[in-house]
Amino acid sequence: MSATAGIVNEEISIGGQRQLTQRFVEADVGMTFQKTLLNERLFSRPWPDEWPFPAAAFRRQDESDDADFYAVPRLVYHIDEGAVRALTNYYKYSIPPASTVLDICSSWVSHYPSDFPTTMRRIAGTGMNALELQANNQLSDFTPHNLNIDPKLPYDDAQFDVVTCVVSVDYLNQPLKIFSEVRRVLKPGGKFILSQSNRCFPSKAIAMWLGMDDLQHCLVIAAYFHYCGGWEPANAFDVSPRGPNTRDPLFIVESTKL
Repeated sequence: MSATAGIVNEEISIGGQRQLTQRFVEADVGMTFQKTLLNERLFSRPWPDEWPFPAAAFRRQDESDDADFYAVPRLVYHIDEGAVRALTNYYKYSIPPASTVLDICSSWVSHYPSDFPTTMRRIAGTGMNALELQANNQLSDFTPHNLNIDPKLPYDDAQFDVVTCVVSVDYLNQPLKIFSEVRRVLKPGGKFILSQSNRCFPSKAIAMWLGMDDLQHCLVIAAYFHYCGGWEPANAFDVSPRGPNTRDPLFIVESTKL
């Protein structure tokens, strides 16, 4: 294992084979991080009385089994270095020590600060690929699960203080059921933190996502909270980083369970 300017070259055993990959590690690499509240720009109008999205909005170009699409482990980042560091920085100041945390739609990385495995009481993960989850060194336990086939989370009621979802809400075709499930597994006052950038697998993203810009994506996520019910009004933040290697934007939409 070797490290250069906040990047670690690492050989990982996965599926009985050794693969060379790179991890971003916390370091001062000249970036700065903002936290700009977007509520006035996004939420100035009242929500429609009824759910505004037709069934066609959740269709996808590729409706084949997601398990086939995600069968091969991808030990890569789906956002760039700046967005990864911005998200890690956000988690650092937003998730209190000794929390129980669930990362849904998880993979081989969860983007938490490096001390979280020791400062958090539990970090559970659920995602599509068991081998990726096995390679995630921040998880204390994991359960592979396809939320588009079965939106019920494999956890008991009121288990977690925080649930996170990293650049994956655009793939969920039953969002209200999943948001309801997240609410079920959260403790009273628990928080659901969703992060979003401008990248995706177009063939697996829901149809309406592909025709929207970043702020419209944030609005859609906030709508999921609103129409699910049982959540405080959502807050949306632009936490896009500044400095070298900061091409991707990053946005947070979060709410607290009532």
